[in-house]
Amino acid sequence: MAEILGLAEAVAELVHDGDCVALEGFTHLIPFAAGHEVIRQARRDLTVARLTPDLISDQLIGMGCVARLVFSWGGNPGVGSLHRFRDAVEHGWPAPLALEEHSHAGLTNRYVAGASGLPFAVLRAYAGTDLARLSGQVAEVTCPFTGERLAAVPALNPDVAIVHAQRADGEGNVQLWGISGVQKEAVLAARRSLVTVEEVVDELTPRPGALVLPGWAVTAVAVAPGGAYPSYAAGYYDRDNAFYQEWDLVSKARETFLAWMREHVLEPSAVA
Repeated sequence: MAEILGLAEAVAELVHDGDCVALEGFTHLIPFAAGHEVIRQARRDLTVARLTPDLISDQLIGMGCVARLVFSWGGNPGVGSLHRFRDAVEHGWPAPLALEEHSHAGLTNRYVAGASGLPFAVLRAYAGTDLARLSGQVAEVTCPFTGERLAAVPALNPDVAIVHAQRADGEGNVQLWGISGVQKEAVLAARRSLVTVEEVVDELTPRPGALVLPGWAVTAVAVAPGGAYPSYAAGYYDRDNAFYQEWDLVSKARETFLAWMREHVLEPSAVA
C-alpha cells in the first residue's frame, strides 16, 4: 500500500542526487509541483527521462538539477524553443547537459520493456534517421522467425517515476483520466514512484476510460492541488496557454529566468 506523504517529505525520501527520474505526463497532468520541489531541494546530477521535455524540464535544467536528458521531443509546445535547455547544450550553463534522443515509439518501448521485466524491446523504428547512431542505445536484432532486421532498445527502469493524477484513495490507489501518456508504464518500470494528486477521496468511483494505478505499484502519494499547473488536469482546471507564451520571454535571459524562479519557486511564499 502506498504511503500518503507531504510533498516535501516524499521528494526528500524518494529522489536522490544522481538518480534517473522519469517525469511523465503528455501535455496533461504534467507534474510541475513535484518538479518544483525537486528544485527547492537542490537535487543534482539527475538523469531526467521524459517523452516531451517542456517547461518543467527547462526549469530543472536551468536550475542545475539535470546532467542527462533522455527524451523523444523537446520544446515549448505551440511557442518554440526551450531557452534554458538550449543554453545548457550550447554553452554548458549552468552545467553541461548530455542528451539521449529517441523517437516517441522508441522511448515508450523502453518503458514498456522495463514495466514488463524484459531486458529490451523490439520495434520497427529508426530506419532512415541518425537517432540510432547518436543515442548509443539502439541495436539491430534479427527476428528468429522471419529473418527481418529490427531495432532493439534497452529497458528503462528509472530509480523513481513522478506523475500527477486527479485523485487517490486512502490506500494509495490512484485514478487518472484524460490523456494518459506513459504514466502507467513509467510507474510500473520504476524502482520507486511518487504520484501527486489533486485530492484524496474516500472511494474511487468508477469513471469511463479512467486508468487506475494500484496502491501496490505506488510508493508514495502526495496531495498537491493544482500540481499540474500550468498544464491541465481534466475535470479540475484548464491549460494556461498564456503562461506558455510568457515563459518564452521569461526564460530567454539567464537573469530574468533566475529572478522568476526565485520569486515563484524558491521563495517560501511560493511554496503551497
